[in-house]
Amino acid sequence: MPRSKRRRLSRSAEFDRVYREGRSHAGRYLVLYSFPREGDDTPPRLGLSVGRKVGGAVERNRVKRLLREAFWASEDSLPPGHDFVIVARADAAQLAEREGLAGFQGELAELLEKAAAKS
Repeated sequence: MPRSKRRRLSRSAEFDRVYREGRSHAGRYLVLYSFPREGDDTPPRLGLSVGRKVGGAVERNRVKRLLREAFWASEDSLPPGHDFVIVARADAAQLAEREGLAGFQGELAELLEKAAAKS
């Protein structure tokens, strides 16, 4: 089920704002940045950053697909009016290979809990 483009961060300036003004929460495989948009109660938006350290194009695309799926599976627990950026660390491809979607869901759930506790 494809997400509409409006639910994604696509511009460099949007990513920059989340990095600069948002809060970060790090785990072994992922770093989650969250930024509340003022006076906005639209659904959350997601941006992904999966660099070459993760692996070749095939591995990066697999990690991105799994991250999107894990993130939107937990949509009910996400606060409205927030932008999120997930940065995959170098070992993320190993997690994808070893545990697949369940591994990313577990890692993401921990980071989202940390984010909710701090806000």
